[in-house]
Amino acid sequence: MTSLLVIAAGGTGGHMFPAQALAEEMLARGWRVKLVTDDRGARYAGGFPDEVEVGVVPSATFARGGIVAKARVPVTLTGGTLRALAAFRRDRPALVAGFGGYPAIPAMAAAVMLKLPRILHEQNGVLGRVNQIFATRVNAVACGTWPTELPVGVEALHVGNPVRGAILARAAAPYITPGDYPMSVLVMGGSQGARVLSDVVPEAISRLPEAIRSQIRVAHQARPEDHDRVAAFYDEAGISADIRPFFDDVPRRMADAQLVIARSGASTVADLSVIGRPSILIPLASAIRDEQTANARALSEAGAAILIPERRLNPGSLAAQAELILTNPDGALQMSRAALSVARPDAAARLADLAEYVSKEAA
Repeated sequence: MTSLLVIAAGGTGGHMFPAQALAEEMLARGWRVKLVTDDRGARYAGGFPDEVEVGVVPSATFARGGIVAKARVPVTLTGGTLRALAAFRRDRPALVAGFGGYPAIPAMAAAVMLKLPRILHEQNGVLGRVNQIFATRVNAVACGTWPTELPVGVEALHVGNPVRGAILARAAAPYITPGDYPMSVLVMGGSQGARVLSDVVPEAISRLPEAIRSQIRVAHQARPEDHDRVAAFYDEAGISADIRPFFDDVPRRMADAQLVIARSGASTVADLSVIGRPSILIPLASAIRDEQTANARALSEAGAAILIPERRLNPGSLAAQAELILTNPDGALQMSRAALSVARPDAAARLADLAEYVSKEAA
């Protein structure tokens, strides 16, 4: 019977995109693949290949809700784990791969109880809460960002962050340097948008010299509640802009961009490096472990990205850095090449190799 891989992943693009990349690679190697997540994660599963079966189990987090909601978390997670146990007994996985996030807990806990071969993949430069729980209870830990802060006694293999096939199709796409012609600026705040970018970026773009501003076409990801005011600002400033809550064609937009302004989520950083684009990165200030600063370090140190801490972000500082890139074609080209220099386009293959090795050795 064909070997089964179960992927357990949380409900954000940061967890789901690398999980999707592994699913694509393992399907190509002849495996069956199931995704186990919760209702929230299932909303991000639309990009997975049709061959991937999506299983939804109850999950919960202590990070949201009031006292009553938090009190229900253990009960919800226990129920989800029992359902995962029953599913694994009916169709035993050859390997369970966890990508973090609370929705991954039930499947990972069931894998531990049944002593199934299991691995973790951590996308960020700091191990997430759920991956911390299971780091000492798996056969191998793979890291997307290096170095990654790990618990004492835990060793990890640096494989890189897997990117989706649609990103790989644009790998090292020729970069058109900034010039006296239409230029694209892509603004992304992660899979859920970022209010601070909607607050600052439109005004920063409006402050650029007319010669640059008149050539810019902006693709701006904004939360639904911010859409109207962002659209109105761009319109009043005479700036061509496409504002949406989520872009389902990021690979094309990123490849077409002269500049990307974004949060430094692990998947965004991986996409930027594989495609090779200059960027201005604003790490999420509220991240408890400041993992987005760690994520951005490789691009920043390579000279591929300008890092602006959120506390220092304002229209003036952002406009100055954007102007620096958009008026310096040679420098922008060098940033593009620097991004490619830290890319790991084979990360999905590396992680798949690890998955197959562990499934055989630990069986």
